[in-house]
Amino acid sequence: MKTHQVLRIFLLTLSLATVAGCSSEHNKEGTGEYLDDSVITTKVKAAILGEKTLSVAEINVETFKGVVQLSGFVNSQQDINTAMRLTRDVGGVLSVKNDMRVK
Repeated sequence: MKTHQVLRIFLLTLSLATVAGCSSEHNKEGTGEYLDDSVITTKVKAAILGEKTLSVAEINVETFKGVVQLSGFVNSQQDINTAMRLTRDVGGVLSVKNDMRVK
């Protein structure tokens, strides 16, 4: 069931990437960058989904040029630490911004 959810997230992300523009500016991504960021986002979501103590529905993941931003509400500081560690361990992540809050 979890694999099915990860596959669904990946396919949605991939389909969104096909409509991305090709130009790249300081605050915009080119198609290749968008695809890379989509893959990173999918991998981070899969890592969070695989962690029993975390809920992928409560943690939002956004990636821009390799910088991952995590936001949402979690149950404890330990959950924040776990999500941050999992995200840092994903290949291609340059840095992680934490905007998560404890409920």
